[in-house]
Amino acid sequence: MFHTTNDGVTEVAPRLAEAEADVQGLVEAHMEMMLGVRLLASEYGTGPVHGGRIDSLGLDENGSPVIVEYKRGVDAGVIHQGLFYLAWLMDHRAEFEHLVRDRLGVTVASQVLWSGPRLICVAGDFTRYDVHAVREHRRSIDLVRYRYFGTEHLSLETVASVTGLAAVPGAARRRRTPEAARVRKADGAMAELGAAVDEVLLGLGDGITRVQRKQYRAYQRLRNIACVCPPQQTKVLVYLKADPKQVDLVPGFTRDVTGLGHHGTGDLELQLRTERDLERAKDLLRLSYTAA
Repeated sequence: MFHTTNDGVTEVAPRLAEAEADVQGLVEAHMEMMLGVRLLASEYGTGPVHGGRIDSLGLDENGSPVIVEYKRGVDAGVIHQGLFYLAWLMDHRAEFEHLVRDRLGVTVASQVLWSGPRLICVAGDFTRYDVHAVREHRRSIDLVRYRYFGTEHLSLETVASVTGLAAVPGAARRRRTPEAARVRKADGAMAELGAAVDEVLLGLGDGITRVQRKQYRAYQRLRNIACVCPPQQTKVLVYLKADPKQVDLVPGFTRDVTGLGHHGTGDLELQLRTERDLERAKDLLRLSYTAA
């Protein structure tokens, strides 16, 4: 990073925090903006038997439980420590849902997505062994490197992001939902268009992962980039994080849905009916990727 002036440029040297608590305090104060996670509890005790304390406990945009662990520098134990707490969380679902109910209400608590619990590790750096390790686990793990620049700037860089799914009971796997039936009956052209949207979104950059909810599929890199609803008979609806006020809205193609109820996250709605619409939308998809 360089600071530019009329006299030239000066390099702004990166630095680590003085203490781990400094990073934790700053991220927790702005967690929804930085990580797309609503903070539920800080330094959450896991009871006398387990004997642990989770740095940050939260819920992401798609309703997935999130554990955030922080380390000032490089620490080989941060992933294992986080997985230790993630295992505890999966064994204490009722306790977590009670916490969500107290903080965010009954409706949100009833929609917790237990198929995709996440671990976010925020540290000064990671080794190549850490990056390899996250790909060996069947869990959703994000490795995020932080750096301070001067006194006013903090950077968060995703080093690795892996999506894993918790085991789903056989009965749940076999159950057919109305939404799934509607997708199977969708017009073949719309199904193909939905597959093309999936390919474009995953190709926007490294570390983009998919999260499947009943009503939509989210594409995220720490925070949601886009949410795609199941194909309808004549169109595919996509919701983006791009600011509608920065877009020339076209009736029948783009719509400002700020304040309007819809599945997924994002205030800009795309209505895609053809491959040509998808081609027109690519700049907006990249805009949303940058914004998120």
